[in-house]
Amino acid sequence: MKYIIGIGGVTNGGKTTLTNKLMQALPNCCVVHQDDFFKKPDQIEVGEDGFRQWDVITAMDMEAMVNTVKGWQENPVKFAHSHGVSVTPKAEDADPDINGIHILIVEGFLLYNYKPIVDVYNKRFYIVIPKEECRMRRSTRTYTVPDPPGLFDGHVWPMYLKHRKEMEDNCTSIEYLDGLKSTEDIYNQVYESIQNTILNHL
Repeated sequence: MKYIIGIGGVTNGGKTTLTNKLMQALPNCCVVHQDDFFKKPDQIEVGEDGFRQWDVITAMDMEAMVNTVKGWQENPVKFAHSHGVSVTPKAEDADPDINGIHILIVEGFLLYNYKPIVDVYNKRFYIVIPKEECRMRRSTRTYTVPDPPGLFDGHVWPMYLKHRKEMEDNCTSIEYLDGLKSTEDIYNQVYESIQNTILNHL
């Protein structure tokens, strides 16, 4: 059985932290990070707001991302080997059923706004945090391309609200996660939900 799990949500919500914990715990688990598909800075357009448009779908090579997901769908074992992921059970006493289970986590901030990929997910999670918490967390991060003054209020947050509304208008069955909860609480909630999905299909 193959499962594709989406870990989406607001910038600096804790998506990567959650994804890394899940990858260590779930059997035969690979990850695709949407951030790996950003175009080069000189390919990012400057919008009417005066900022380079990093927080829009056209800032990424989504076709390449879709092809990467398709590559996993076609042969998850080969994909795992090529990404250095072991495809053996986590423990000697592990349930033998997990040998036939392969999981792909797709992690990113615009997972559910691109039609060619929105229907591939078995589970769609979305982390939310309030604006001021997001601003505070973002201010402590170091980016390859530093944020220019005013980017958060002038571009990042407005784009988040715009894309979240688009997502909610077009996408069903999203499980929202409170990003203010502890890392452990969020992980436990998601892990249990994924386990229930797998058990229901065994």
